[in-house]
Amino acid sequence: MTGGQPNIANQIDHLFRHEYGKLIAVMTKAFGVPNIDLAEDVVQEAMIEALNKWTYHGVPDNPVGWIYKVAKNKAINILNREKYSRKYVSEVAPHLQSEWTSEAALKRIFTDKEIADDQLRLIFTCCHPVLSKDSQVALTLKTLCGFSIHEITKAFLTTDSNINKRLVRARKTIKDANIPFEVPTGSQLEPRLSGVLETIYLLFNEGYNSTSDDSLIRNELCEEAIRLMNIIVQNPSIKSSNAHALLALMLFNTARFISRMDELSNSISLEHQDRTKWDRKLIKKGLTHLAFAAEQNEVSIYHLLATISAQHCTAPTYETTDWDGILSLYDMLVEIEDSPIVQLNRTIVLSKVSGPKVAIAQLKNIETHPSLQGYLPFYTSCAVLYYQNHQIKKAIELLNTALKLPIGKHRKSLINNKIKEYSKNI
Repeated sequence: MTGGQPNIANQIDHLFRHEYGKLIAVMTKAFGVPNIDLAEDVVQEAMIEALNKWTYHGVPDNPVGWIYKVAKNKAINILNREKYSRKYVSEVAPHLQSEWTSEAALKRIFTDKEIADDQLRLIFTCCHPVLSKDSQVALTLKTLCGFSIHEITKAFLTTDSNINKRLVRARKTIKDANIPFEVPTGSQLEPRLSGVLETIYLLFNEGYNSTSDDSLIRNELCEEAIRLMNIIVQNPSIKSSNAHALLALMLFNTARFISRMDELSNSISLEHQDRTKWDRKLIKKGLTHLAFAAEQNEVSIYHLLATISAQHCTAPTYETTDWDGILSLYDMLVEIEDSPIVQLNRTIVLSKVSGPKVAIAQLKNIETHPSLQGYLPFYTSCAVLYYQNHQIKKAIELLNTALKLPIGKHRKSLINNKIKEYSKNI
């Protein structure tokens, strides 16, 4: 034991973040998918016991092994106590219960490969198509990433009650639908994987383009999305071009994360970012995954977005960015997904190629679309275009509209500062 640490709670929190999803996956295998709530209870109790005991006795030499053993013992006690009352128990449970086989079972189910496989199974469980997208994201954050209900609430600017309701509905749906704890195979894999990728991308986007003022939550959302994607691409049974393309996109965007804000957490546009702060190792990893994705002769949204992001990451300067090439990529993207947000992003790139006046003309095609009315980047991006086109009053009007959206105090402060800046030039 190593005792006397003043930051036991921080160490446990760090351990909680990194091991929670692994333990939940293993316990879900032990109890069966319908009892996923019981798996969560066991893991949380093990973490609480660690906090209580380590505070007085110090952190053990092998803290991960300690928590795994405590969780296993709690699982055995529950299975022994409730083996007749619980309808759903997996095939692993008898091995855990038997005093002759429990240690062998522990070694088998806690190997790195088994844990990775169980996490992959849990990813497909949490992202099952019978669940709504909101429920999929909330359940993924709770069970696989170890986020508290309050943290999920902060990430999505809702209430603890709403998140609780989503999770309760999700667990009930899983139980009623008797969703299996497995990775789909054959013809079922690709459509199910598509839904998983969409959910993880939603999770990542909330971190990267968060409406929350809490930068810690934003960073961790992105990190968790990348961790889940690594589990997927590292599994030999899944050879998905889309998965590698999405992981590449996430790595490119995360590589520029630190340069997007100054020391006061003010947003810095791509044009003014310090490119020496970009994480070149992440960019290199992203290029590797993108190259693998390109070998499969497939073109998807993820391929195009990752290639666009790669163009930004590899341009030596903002001025040397290949805007014509990026515009061509957006033209291809529009053919696949002609959504208002894709059109908005294309319009921003168009302004770099043909000027703000041409871009504003294109805005007329999408500016009344319902999905853009509450979308903050629409108002801020349009304001920039109108300002560049010397229509300053229109730009300020758009920013004032943006202030009425449900956004955090920090973002409101940034918009107010921009309004003051624009007003000086009227």
